[in-house]
Amino acid sequence: MRDIAVAIPDDFRLVSGERLAAVQVRARLVGPVEGPLVVVGGGISAGRCPDVTEAGTPGWWAWAVRAGGPIDTSRARVLAFDWLPQADQDTIVTVTPTDQARLLALLLDALDEPVVEAFVGASYGACVGLAFAQAYPERIDRLVVISAAHRAHPAATAWRGVQRRILSLGLASGHVDEAIALARELAMTTYRTAEEFDLRFGDGDTPAQAGGTYAVCDYLTERGRAYVGATSPRRWIALSDSLDRHVVVPEQIRCALTLVGFTSDRLVPIEDVRALAQRVPHLERLVEAPSIFGHDAFLKEREVVSGVLETALAPLFVARPQEIAA
Repeated sequence: MRDIAVAIPDDFRLVSGERLAAVQVRARLVGPVEGPLVVVGGGISAGRCPDVTEAGTPGWWAWAVRAGGPIDTSRARVLAFDWLPQADQDTIVTVTPTDQARLLALLLDALDEPVVEAFVGASYGACVGLAFAQAYPERIDRLVVISAAHRAHPAATAWRGVQRRILSLGLASGHVDEAIALARELAMTTYRTAEEFDLRFGDGDTPAQAGGTYAVCDYLTERGRAYVGATSPRRWIALSDSLDRHVVVPEQIRCALTLVGFTSDRLVPIEDVRALAQRVPHLERLVEAPSIFGHDAFLKEREVVSGVLETALAPLFVARPQEIAA
């Protein structure tokens, strides 16, 4: 395991022309020195620790990124990095997935890695992967896109826009923690499905009086409170807005592409995933799968995602001619 910090050049500007407060982009590289390079990226809450956190607890994708796992750290070098801006950014900056792709290019240059053998992205990480493939077509061999498409859907922008207004109200009123918790509650209703809520809470009790809480509301309140401290409102606003600035031209994604869409995902409708699949030049596979978990299926549907990853990454481990000769 190798922790990496690469300086951001003084003249680095975001697509918007703004500057980041951060002076470094931080990453982690895990795996054998000679293994193929696989970049991994997740949602806006994800970071450089998909396998294990600095505290030693499981990372955001620990079941997938591990020795012997579908993203096998005993065979591949796995690189993950922190999305910018950082939580201590004191202004709201306009960041695009292309900006994150440019930061990845800085990392690769520092590591003397001209080409990424594979980029595996889910949700926001998949948007960054698509942006990287469009901006640097010569630097990527294959891309796995899970729970993302070539654009942000207007309905998803509508939900995220309400979350951002809650966060802005919290900043203006001084009720920051309450705003983060409430925005997270709303976000959870978009990540999951009506079917899941019905299965879990359909038989819940009705409170005696108006203003009392229902079981599903208690669940959301708990998830909201647990998220306080995980991010800052300015960072969340910036990254949420970044999702809504995501757009690529499918015809410009020239690497080998595997797509995974979940038919219950309301944030990334399966119709958008199909549209992307129809337009890219080198589609290897489109997988459509049902799930009660909606957008969060990339975290929950282990069997489906594992099978796709194992197939998509298998070409990385085919012996090269020089290896056979040796």
